[in-house]
Amino acid sequence: MGRFEGTDRYIATADLKVAVNAAVALERPLLIKGEPGTGKTVLAYEIAKAFDAPLITWHVKSTTKAHNGLYEYDAVSRLRDSQLGDERVHDVRNYLKKGKLWEAFTAPARPVLLIDEIDKADIEFPNDLLQELDRMEFYVQEIDETIRAEIRPIVIITSNNEKELPDAFLRRCFFHYIRFPDAETLSAIVDVHFPGIKPRLVAEALKTFYEIRDTPGLKKKPSTSELLDWLKLLLVEDIDAETLREKTPNKLIPPLHGALLKNEQDIHLFERLAFLGRRDGGRPGG
Repeated sequence: MGRFEGTDRYIATADLKVAVNAAVALERPLLIKGEPGTGKTVLAYEIAKAFDAPLITWHVKSTTKAHNGLYEYDAVSRLRDSQLGDERVHDVRNYLKKGKLWEAFTAPARPVLLIDEIDKADIEFPNDLLQELDRMEFYVQEIDETIRAEIRPIVIITSNNEKELPDAFLRRCFFHYIRFPDAETLSAIVDVHFPGIKPRLVAEALKTFYEIRDTPGLKKKPSTSELLDWLKLLLVEDIDAETLREKTPNKLIPPLHGALLKNEQDIHLFERLAFLGRRDGGRPGG
């Protein structure tokens, strides 16, 4: 298997490439943390594309349990079918629903398994997966069979840092934190998504975007994905760099700000700043 170098649609920083390739070489899960919208989930898709590997995605919810990833036995359906005299009841396999780990362990080609937003589940969830991810096997009691991975999948685990993960789990992972991109990296990401976009518009948009992110008291900082949405709207509405550059007190809230500011507290914060700007601007010498 080759090395991950990013793709034509995904700008990977040097330290992220090192992390991906180290996890692949060590055959350990790659735990990716970072604030929402920094491309953690998309990374798994791009790794699968780069290695020409099938992608198996397990989106974790607050109700997800570790056994959901192994298999589920539908005893109720089997009981109902037995009462109806259905021939299917004689083979218990008809009532086993394969989970994502089962799929990954038995895939014909080495897959990429994405366990997405692991921190959404309860604190026991990561620990309950330790043995299966370590040994790459699990036992199915209903058929007295061990499901074992002949080809070890590339495991990518994402976390939004909503809760601390157990130390025993962390020890078994290769860890990488995706820092929020600097202006140069973000500009390269924009170029990938909007080839031919005017550099002046990008420069002004990034300046406004970082000013918003750096505003003290902001409840939710806008992310990379929200910047891309905003730029798309700016292009659709044909808003130019000069319009963005206007910094009069009335224009503190950027046009189409609904793509960047996602809650009323942050909008009120900018409205207060605009009010203070107008008040200070009206003073002599202000």
